[in-house]
Amino acid sequence: MLTSALYVLTVLCLLVVLSEWLVRETVLRGLGTALLVIVLTAVVANIGILPTGSSEEHPVPAYEAIFSYLAPISIFWLLLRVNLKDVLAAGLPIVFLFLVGSLATTLGAVAGMWLVNGPQSIGPLYNAVGGMFVGTYTGGSINFNALALHYEVMREGVLYGGSVAVDNILTTLWMVATLALPRLLAPLWPRREGAGAQRENPSLGIEEDTEHLHPIDLGLVLALGMGALLASNLLAEWAGELGYVVPSIIIITLLALIIAQFPIAKRLKGAQAMGMFSVYLFLAVIGAFCDIQALQSLGLLGLTLFGFAMTTVFVHGLATFGAARLMKMDLDMAAVASQANVGGGTSALALARGIGRNDLVLPAVLLGSLGNALGTFLGFWAAGQLLPGLG
Repeated sequence: MLTSALYVLTVLCLLVVLSEWLVRETVLRGLGTALLVIVLTAVVANIGILPTGSSEEHPVPAYEAIFSYLAPISIFWLLLRVNLKDVLAAGLPIVFLFLVGSLATTLGAVAGMWLVNGPQSIGPLYNAVGGMFVGTYTGGSINFNALALHYEVMREGVLYGGSVAVDNILTTLWMVATLALPRLLAPLWPRREGAGAQRENPSLGIEEDTEHLHPIDLGLVLALGMGALLASNLLAEWAGELGYVVPSIIIITLLALIIAQFPIAKRLKGAQAMGMFSVYLFLAVIGAFCDIQALQSLGLLGLTLFGFAMTTVFVHGLATFGAARLMKMDLDMAAVASQANVGGGTSALALARGIGRNDLVLPAVLLGSLGNALGTFLGFWAAGQLLPGLG
């Protein structure tokens, strides 16, 4: 029963409802729904009410469906109201921070592997593991698995499983960190004119996400979302047959932006509410993947992998936020760029909404796609050139 799709979706939906109620009605308003839903789901999963993650051996259909279908559709829905002028204003600085973060992730992996003495504590595949984490903390799980397949890390079940568990835990923790850091670091950050009120009272999107729907509106929103995902998948397959690699997430993003430029998109009701609810479900699954027991069961290897990964993310965060501070760049922008590295485009989109920065929603998604493109290259560079020197 624990992996039943109906049971899992019921609990996830109730957790989203509880998080939203706590934000609206209690002193926890300042935390935001995005942060609360991650923390609550992580707690619920680790006490055994929900499955902690999904794998080929123990699949959780509801989790897989949310990742495969609901997450990309939520991006489509939320981009239907994107103001391209705001996006252009945020463009180059956030890309710069993202590239700084990518390079820092690579150097952080080398530093982390040196700190834990990877050749001794992890074994002959230490360089492959380092490359996997560079890939996933630049782009995502696609890059992680590309390195794992090439170096055959999957044949080492304990090492691969431990790496996956540590990756999931750190991804969750960094999502929480990037939601909190813009508020914690605000007193240390140079203030821009007009930014003070926004930082003191960040918009959590409560009013904006509240819409009155008619069945026709709901039907149109659902049809557009599912149709856009179907079209993007088919076009991506067609491009692959022609020898071109075009991720479907890029195509669905373009479709949303094209539709968003027509006046009818502004009159479409329900896209905002459906998009945010879908994002919250996605974040709930991120929280569920934070499996503390899996890390404990790995013993010394788990602590070694966690120490290595923690060092990698720490160096990344220090460089990203440090560069933003030195160049007097926007604090929220640094958080979204960092999350696009470590968590991917959908997580960065959720972060942008969670800190009240709708102008950073589209850059977040596009940075996630850029990370997918860069991650594998940086991962192989680290695994093949940088890390072997430690041995």
